[in-house]
Amino acid sequence: MFDMAKEKFGVAVDEEIVREVDELVAECDDLGASRSEIVEAVLTAFVQSETKHVERVREIIIRKRKGGF
Repeated sequence: MFDMAKEKFGVAVDEEIVREVDELVAECDDLGASRSEIVEAVLTAFVQSETKHVERVREIIIRKRKGGF
């Protein structure tokens, strides 16, 4: 499905997101999915969704900066 080259980049995330991702890793134990695979799957689902990405990303950034997320 994805034959594109992969690029690594570092990301620092909130502890709550780490817990959520770790829960997803545990739920996908039968697949042997890593954190990186889970994060890539979440990003893929977001990017391929019908969401207006720029608007949604801007909204999330503003809410996080105001402490409301």
